Amino acid sequence: MTKAGSKHLAGKTLFVTGASRGIGLAIALRAARDGANIAIAAKTAEPHKHLPGTIFTAAKEIEAAGGKALPLVVDVRDEASVVQAVEATVQAFGGIDICVNNASAIQLTGTLATEMKRYDLMHQINTRGTFLTSKACIPHLQKAANPHVLMMSPPLDMSARWFKNHVAYTMAKFGMSLCVLGMAEEFKEEGIAFNALWPRTIIATAAIEFVLGGDEGMRRARTPEIMADAAYAIFTKPARSFTGNFLIDDSFLYEEGERNFDKYRVDPSLPLNPDFFVPESSAPPPGVKIG
Repeated sequence: MTKAGSKHLAGKTLFVTGASRGIGLAIALRAARDGANIAIAAKTAEPHKHLPGTIFTAAKEIEAAGGKALPLVVDVRDEASVVQAVEATVQAFGGIDICVNNASAIQLTGTLATEMKRYDLMHQINTRGTFLTSKACIPHLQKAANPHVLMMSPPLDMSARWFKNHVAYTMAKFGMSLCVLGMAEEFKEEGIAFNALWPRTIIATAAIEFVLGGDEGMRRARTPEIMADAAYAIFTKPARSFTGNFLIDDSFLYEEGERNFDKYRVDPSLPLNPDFFVPESSAPPPGVKIG
């Protein structure tokens, strides 16, 4: 693991979509502890009726953790909104070092039950939003010392079982991963890293609790901190050589030296629920039992 006393992201600027809560906020807070600058690019300026957290409450947490925060109302479906937010970030902090494509929409319905407005929402936020946000950040990442782009998206495992029950959602999430596949190669010579990070288990976030319903699933989940620690380890890698990877959180952290995965469990007495899209070939680290 990266040494606890090191401040590798001090003074670095992160542009994080969907950072008002959940995994995006956890990643922002981990970087803030180093003294990083965080552009909170999310659409929640007013409290959501089901989900806690706004860009302003997130900014307070980031500042309290030791970072500098720039709360920005951003709709990743809107090109002008994204471009203006990127420009505001550069004006405030002088550049962008890391882009985190975390914003996502989910609806786990089959073909006949998926309304086209929900199909469009998932594709506009997940695939198109990731492409647009990356595109807007790249000119600034080209000037950064160790530029990283991270997608919260799964390995490209083309197994029908991941498509048959919710093909619209799967297509939208895999679209994010296709951006990694293509852009990692496209910008390899320029030294910009593009990687994907995905959790082995369900992560306990308000959004997932709202989708799945009840707290039983949440008790069988891990906390967002496992994704934050994995993201931090990615950002501290040399971008020129560490790119084009599709990483599962605990396997990657194990490679980085982590051995205590119980600290990430919401309820250690219950078995962990696996997340979607983890390939059968990806075995959990030694000592970790799923299901």
